[in-house]
Amino acid sequence: MSVVLDGKAVSAKVRADLKHKVANSKVKPGLAAILVGANPSSQIYVKLKQKAADEVGIYSEKHELPDDGSEEDVLELIDRLNSDRKIHGILVQMPLPKHISVKKVVCAIDPRKDVDGFHPYNNGAVMDGGEHLVSATSKGIVRLLEEYKIPLEGRDVVIVNHTIVLGRPLSMLLMNRNATVTVCNHKTRDLRKHTLGADILVSGAGVPGLIKVDMVRDGCVVVDAGISFVEGKTVGDVDYEAVKKKASHITPVPGGVGPMTIAMLLENTLFACEHSV
Repeated sequence: MSVVLDGKAVSAKVRADLKHKVANSKVKPGLAAILVGANPSSQIYVKLKQKAADEVGIYSEKHELPDDGSEEDVLELIDRLNSDRKIHGILVQMPLPKHISVKKVVCAIDPRKDVDGFHPYNNGAVMDGGEHLVSATSKGIVRLLEEYKIPLEGRDVVIVNHTIVLGRPLSMLLMNRNATVTVCNHKTRDLRKHTLGADILVSGAGVPGLIKVDMVRDGCVVVDAGISFVEGKTVGDVDYEAVKKKASHITPVPGGVGPMTIAMLLENTLFACEHSV
C-alpha cells in the first residue's frame, strides 16, 4: 500500500513557518489577485489563496473585472499594481477569457512581483539555477517530494504536462537536482510506453482517469497535479484507488498538490517583499 504524500500537512508546516517570519518582517507583505470573469472554480481558488494569506499575516486584496473586460483594462490594472508600494506580489487567476492574451498579461507583471513565477525572466532564471520566484505548483511538488525524502538525483521522471505553469518549470527544477526528465503532452504517442519507465510520474493534464494502473510500474512515485470536476467532485488524472496499490508514494486529489501550490505562492510573496526596492 502506498505512502500518501500529504500536501495538507506539509503546507500547514510551511504556513506556520511563514506566519512566524511575516510577524517578524519589517514590512508587511502584500498580495493582489486579479480575477477576470465569474468562473466558479477561479472564484474558489482566489478565495482559498486570500484565506491562506490572511492566515499567515499577508495583506491581500482582490480586483475583479467582468468577463467582457478588455485586455487594456487588465494591463492598466497590472501597471497600477506594479507601482503600488504596499503590493509585493501580483497574481492573475487563470484561465483568462479568450480575448485576452495570457502572454501579454504575464509579461506586463513586474518580474519582481511575479509570485506565480510565469514571467519569462523568472522562467529563464530557473534554467540558470535561480529558484526564487518559480511556478508555485512546480515548486510545491519538489518541496513535497523533498519533505518525504524521496531521492531525485539520477531518477527517471516523466511529466505529463508541458505548460509554463507546470511541466516546463518543473522539468528545470528536477534537472537542477540531477534527475533525468521526460516531458510529455496531449500529443505524445503511446504515453504508456513513457510512463512505465518512470521512477517518478507527475501528471497534470486535467484529464480524469488518464493514468491507469497498467501505465505505472511497481514502486513508482505518483504525483497527481491534475484537477477536474466530475459530478460535483474534484478529481485528478490518476485512477487513485487502483494505482495506490502499486505506487510506493501517491498524492491524493484534493489534498496533495493544491495546498502546496498555495503555500509556495505565499512563500514567493514573502520573498518578493523581502527583496523589494
